[in-house]
Amino acid sequence: MDHGVSAARCDPAIASIILAAGQSRRMGALNKLLLPIDGTAMIRRVVDSVLMSRAQPVVVVTGFEFYRVADALAGCDVRLVHNPLFEHGMGASLACGFRALTTPVDGALVCLGDMPFITAAIIDELLASFSRETPDSICVPVVDGRFGHPVLFASRYFQQLAALDGDQGARKILDAAGDALTRVIVEDGAVFRDIDREEDL
Repeated sequence: MDHGVSAARCDPAIASIILAAGQSRRMGALNKLLLPIDGTAMIRRVVDSVLMSRAQPVVVVTGFEFYRVADALAGCDVRLVHNPLFEHGMGASLACGFRALTTPVDGALVCLGDMPFITAAIIDELLASFSRETPDSICVPVVDGRFGHPVLFASRYFQQLAALDGDQGARKILDAAGDALTRVIVEDGAVFRDIDREEDL
């Protein structure tokens, strides 16, 4: 889809959902979301970047060691939502986040809590692309043909996302999106850079 020629829409309302419920199994005994990146807990860096963007309000889905994640986010203008089924996988956390959206919005940005190098500029680029597209778009950052994160979903997909379960993510929804899938070309490799192991730092 050519997102450079579509007519602009007036400032759609976009929420953010940050997934911060995982158990960091590949990190061993450490909770990776609490590891310091330049002196700031990883999850706090992600939240700070989202709060500097236009994607508001912000919902943070917690799970494993939720009390420690909450402490790391003390003072942040976010809504914390605990997923009691966090051990079931990402699908359960996605569903929890989308069910927690109580304010009517045109779309929602899904961010991963272990991607601390995503910037507000990347997020706002996705929002700008969504503003130029149809109200049913899914906007995905792409570098050299590869899909990255975060991903912005139009509200028409909320019901499907809120029904996810287990370890299934949103891949099936992306695969079925057809022309509604908008590839947003970016130059920042941060859209791929998640932290799974200590050596990733």
